[in-house]
Formats: sequence, structure tokens, C-alpha cells
Amino acid sequence: MPTQTGVHPNTLMDFASPMTEIMEDVADLGHKITFIMQGGMGWGKSASVDLLRENPKFKNHVFIYVDCTTKSDSGDFYMIKYSADGKTFTTVPHEELGMHLAREGKDVVIFFDEIGKMPRSAFNSVLRVLYERKAGNESLSESSVVYAATNMASEGLGDVLPAHGRNRCGIRTVAVPTCVEWLSWAIRNGIHEFLQSYANDNKFIFTSFLQHEVGEHPEIYDPRSPDVPVAFVTGRSLEKASELFYLYDKRVEAAKQAQEFTEEVNNKFLRMVKNALVGVVGPKAATDMMTYFRLRDDIPSEEVIKANPMTAPIPKSGAARALLMTRSLRSMTKEFAGAWMSYLLREGAGEFTKIDQAIFGIGSRVKGYPHTRALTGNDKYQVWARENASLFGKV
Repeated sequence: MPTQTGVHPNTLMDFASPMTEIMEDVADLGHKITFIMQGGMGWGKSASVDLLRENPKFKNHVFIYVDCTTKSDSGDFYMIKYSADGKTFTTVPHEELGMHLAREGKDVVIFFDEIGKMPRSAFNSVLRVLYERKAGNESLSESSVVYAATNMASEGLGDVLPAHGRNRCGIRTVAVPTCVEWLSWAIRNGIHEFLQSYANDNKFIFTSFLQHEVGEHPEIYDPRSPDVPVAFVTGRSLEKASELFYLYDKRVEAAKQAQEFTEEVNNKFLRMVKNALVGVVGPKAATDMMTYFRLRDDIPSEEVIKANPMTAPIPKSGAARALLMTRSLRSMTKEFAGAWMSYLLREGAGEFTKIDQAIFGIGSRVKGYPHTRALTGNDKYQVWARENASLFGKV
């Protein structure tokens, strides 16, 4: 039973699995069992197919993506084919389903995205695909995989799967990624450093509302709240917020080049960013993000660090130091690496903490980090990374 605040003692999230682990099961058993992933909105379920694309086992498979929100009835999946005399007919699956590819000797991966939002007529029409890998007179190859994704019913987004449908598939709950997992992705994909700093200091955003009291964190989506904001923080909205901060950077640079940059102009740009953020991540998160954004004035420029790594100022606040770590990761070059490592490892008053160094170290060791060569070619970095490997943990 739920408590008075609506939090269940044992929620679905207690049995949630990381996306990577679920997709391993899909890769190994998806030809026999249709796994349906359910999880919070905006945390990458739709992008799960990329994990299969990277798996060598599926290098020759044809990938088929079905957006179930665009389907209204069975006619979106099948058409009627009459016999020569017109007295009988059969139903023939549309090519979109890829059922015909088995006749061409091809294996497929069919991903039904947002399956819980599909109207009953459309859902019923693909049940044999989900259960038996068949549609009409066509059958998928033995190595073909079928899986699906949907939001949790508790989110109140209209995702409903009938009991008999759930019973004949494998229902898996997707865990919200951890902060470290998201930061690894953010570094590889060039998410703005201000967003990385915000996320690192607000780890509660990497949880489900089911794990909190009602209204405890207005930044994240909670359908139980009497006042759900228009926008809220998810992985998807963080990505959009990153674009807004990059847009601010471009506008400032353009204004400076045109010699039109003034305090009034900057205030206008800041106001535009904040107002746009409110519609992307919600008012509370937007205000907090702008606080981190203003920390940029507290950290030394790359030029200052290059010129005087042993005397360049070290930010006093942990948030500003974290921001400096993420900015340096994004802008790292071979020319900057030497001065940066001297600055990072400087000893004495105001030196960087092990936590500061860990943020940089974890980021530099992320698989796919675009500036690995710039760092690994530096002797100081190699010695430091080897001596502090345990500090970085598993990335």
C-alpha cells in the first residue's frame, strides 16, 4: 500500500535495471521473448536501439523503428488483398513491419516505441508479431528480434498494456541513469559544461518521482503533485537546455565581434536564456541553472591558466571548481594539457580537492572522450592517471 505521501515502500524502481543490462537481455533472448521496457519519460528509451546497432551480432540485421503514437488502427499495419475471383481475401502486412524480409534471407530488429500509447485496434493487430514473430502468412527469421518501450502507467501519460499482453511478454523497468552514466554521455556528446556542473551538484534529478515524497523535488516530473509544471528536468530537456546555453555563447561572441556588446545587451541575452529555460526545464531548475551559469565569472580563463599555471586563481566554491573541470574537458588541446595538469596538481593554499580531480579524471576516461590523445600524450597526466586510477571508479 502507498504511504500517505504516495510513495510505495517497494516501488517498481527497486527492481529497475540499467538500460545497458536490459538491452543485453534483448540481444540474447529477444528472438524468443518480447521484452517491453517501461520507464520515465525523457531518459533514452527511444535511443536504446543504438545499443543493438553497436553490437556486432546485429551488424547484418535490418533495423525497423515503429512509432506507435502515429498508429490509429489495424489499417496502419495491414492491407486487404483480394483473391483473383474477389470472393475471399487475406490480410497482408505493410512493408514497414519487415515481415517480408525473411523471404529475402534477412534478419530484422523491430522496435515498437511508445507501444502503451497505441490504440487497442492497432495494438491487437501486432500481437502475433509480439508473441509469435508472425503476421498474416509471413514469419520472421529465427534470429530476428522484437522488443518495445513505453512509459510507466504511474506517470499518467496514457500508457496502458492489457494484463494478457503483459503476461505473454517480459516487462522490464528501466532505471534512470546515474549521474556518472549521464555525465559520461554528456561529455561524449558535447553537452554544455554549465549543464554538466548543474547535474553533478543536483544528483536527485537522476531518480524517479516514485522514490520521493510528493512535491519534494519540483524540478522533476511528478504526476502526484497538485501543481505539475509545464516543463521539468529529464535527460531530453537537459539536452535542449544545452542548446540554449550554446546559443547564448554564440550571441555574445557575435555581439563582441560587431563591437555591440554592452551590459544592457548581455542582460537581454541572459533574460532570453532564462525565459526559454523555463519552458524547457521548468521555473525552479531554470533559476538554479542560471545561478551556475553566472559562476563563469569566478573561474580563470584558459589563457590565464596557460600563461601562469602556478599562480592562476583557483575558484573557492566547489560548484565553480566543478564547472572549471567540465569546461577544461570540453576545450582540452595538446597545447593546453601541460599547463592544465600543472595547474590541477598544484599544491598549497587553495589547491584542488580529490573530488575536483575525480570529476576531471572520470571525464577524461569516458569511452569515446574526443580529446583523449591530447591528454594521453602528456607525461604528467599519464603518471597522475596511473597513480589515481582507484579515484576515478568505473566509467
